[in-house]
Amino acid sequence: MTGDQWFNVLLALVPSVVVFLTAYYLLRQFLGTRQREASTQLMAEAKREDRKHVLPLRLQAYERLTLFLERIAPGALVFRVHKHNMTARMLHAELLATVREEYEHNVTQQIYVSDRAWQQVRMAKEETLRIINIAAESTPEGASGTALSERVFETASRLSHLPTQQAIVALKEEVRKLF
Repeated sequence: MTGDQWFNVLLALVPSVVVFLTAYYLLRQFLGTRQREASTQLMAEAKREDRKHVLPLRLQAYERLTLFLERIAPGALVFRVHKHNMTARMLHAELLATVREEYEHNVTQQIYVSDRAWQQVRMAKEETLRIINIAAESTPEGASGTALSERVFETASRLSHLPTQQAIVALKEEVRKLF
């Protein structure tokens, strides 16, 4: 083959190569877009499926934490724990132990709630322990459990909002956002 013949062959092949490369590029773009769309759709479906399974667990966690907060509210706690013939010291120890026990029983629920909600729950627990300790400090040595109970009620009544109620409000707000 001579130089002119090679030139003619190349001249005939160049448009074919340009058309091929253009088609390849466009096809690749089209298929890439379709693949991304399919991938996005699969991810959305997976998220919906996860939500279907995780949402009940999250709601259960909010329910359990609300129950925990109701159980450690100073009034409910004193009524549940106080037994006849308890001394103030015995009642104080039992109140603290009950709050800590309830907390430990529900600590795993933090996985399903936001950090903000969990902080509210922890703060409510700490504030409840503080109310109990303040009441115990102001109860005379050797007093009855009834005297400590009265002090707990008095201390709690001085607060404008119980910490447990504030935490419950925060949990309710978060549950509303789930829907």
